[in-house]
Amino acid sequence: MLDVRVIREDPEGVKRRLAERGGAALVDGILEADATRRRLLAETESLKAERNRLSKELAERRGDIPAETRERMRASTDRIKALDGEVKAAETTLDDLLLEVPNLPHASVPVGRSAEDNVEVRRWGTPRPLAFTPKQHFELGEALEIMDFERAAKVAKARFVVLWGPLARLSRALAQFMLDLHTREHGLTEVYVPHLVNADTVAGVGVLRKFEDQLFRTQVDEGERPLYLIPTAEVALTALHGGEILGEDTLPRRYCAYTPCYRREAGAAGKDTRGMIRQHQFDKVEMVTVSTPSRSYDELEAMVVAAEAVLQRLDLPYRLVTLSTGDMGFQSAKTYDLEVWLPGQGQYREISSCSNCEAFQARRLDLRYRPAGGGRVEPCHTLNGSGLAVGRTLVAVLENYQEADGSVTIPKALLPYMGGVDRLAPPRG
Repeated sequence: MLDVRVIREDPEGVKRRLAERGGAALVDGILEADATRRRLLAETESLKAERNRLSKELAERRGDIPAETRERMRASTDRIKALDGEVKAAETTLDDLLLEVPNLPHASVPVGRSAEDNVEVRRWGTPRPLAFTPKQHFELGEALEIMDFERAAKVAKARFVVLWGPLARLSRALAQFMLDLHTREHGLTEVYVPHLVNADTVAGVGVLRKFEDQLFRTQVDEGERPLYLIPTAEVALTALHGGEILGEDTLPRRYCAYTPCYRREAGAAGKDTRGMIRQHQFDKVEMVTVSTPSRSYDELEAMVVAAEAVLQRLDLPYRLVTLSTGDMGFQSAKTYDLEVWLPGQGQYREISSCSNCEAFQARRLDLRYRPAGGGRVEPCHTLNGSGLAVGRTLVAVLENYQEADGSVTIPKALLPYMGGVDRLAPPRG
C-alpha cells in the first residue's frame, strides 16, 4: 500500500510513475476520498473540543445549566456519533482505492510496457555445445521412465507430475543443496511455515486483491473464514512480523523456506502445456529479507548474488535482467529476473525473481522498526526472491546435463546428496 501522503504531495508525479503499471486513473479518486476523510476528521475534532469545553462548563456550574447549553451538548454528541460512522466509511473507501494501486517503480527501473522492454544486466556461463539435437526435459524424463504426467493427471488433473525413484531424489537433493548453501554461506535462517494462510496474510503482502483468481482456497462453512494455499513461501515469511515493531539493531532479518507452492495458473491455457515449467503444484526455496530503507537496495543485490550462486555451483548458464515498469509484479518497486539456459527449448527461461517491495507490504502489514538512535517508528522494507524454483532447476539440470544416449549426468555439487547415484540412465531392455 502506498503512503497517501506521497500521492497527496505529488499526484502528477505518481500518475507519471504509474503510467505503464496501471493505477494512475485511481489517483484523483484517492485524493477526493482523502480530502473527505480529512474534512470529516477536522469537523469531528472540532466538535469533540467543543464538547469537552461544554462538559467542563457543566461540571463547574453544578446543576445550574441552561437548557440551551444542554441542547448544544446533546446535539454535539449526536453529531460526533454520526461523524464517526462517516469517517469510518471514508477510511474504508480510501483504503479500498489504495489497495488497487501498484507500487511505485524505483528510479532505476527501465520504463516499458512488457517483457520486451526488460534490460539485460549480465550473463554467466556459456551454453554447452551439443553434437546432437537436445531434448526437452519431459522427453528425457518420460524416456527414462522417471517423469509421469499421465498418472499425475489420473490422481489429480493436468499440470501435475509424478517423479519416480532417482528423479524424486534429485528433486529433493536440489532443495537440500539450496537450503544448505543459503543457510551456511549466505547467512539466511531456515524457517518452516504454514502452507495454508488466512485472508489477512495474503492481503497484507499484496496478493489477495489482485491475484485471488490464482489462489486455491479451502471450502468453508457459512461464517467460517477460508484459508489459502500459499502461491509462494514469500506470503507466510513476509507476514511473520506483521503488527510488530522491530529494533533497528535486529535488522536485516534474512529468512529462507522450502515449501510446495500452489497456483491455479488461471489464464495460462496454451502456455507450457507440456512438462514442468508451469504447474499447479511446484516446490521452491524462497528468500525473504526484512530491512531498513537505507540498506534495502544493498540487500536486493545480495539476494540476487545468493540466487546466482545456486546456478553457478550447478554450472548452469544464465542471464540477469532488470524488469521494466510494465513487466514487474504488483508489489515490487524493482525486480531482477534470473533466466536459465534451456537447450531443449533453445532459450533462456525465468528461474528466479528477486524484488524489493520497499515499504509497500510493510505498510499493509503494519511491520515497522524503531531507529537505533531514537525517533519515530517507520515502516520496514521487505524483499523476496526465489532461491530457486526447484522444479525449474530440475528442468535445467535435465536439459543441460543430457547426453547423446538419453542419459543425464548428475552435477558435481549434487553428488553428496544422491546416495551414490551419478547418472540417470535409460531403462535396460
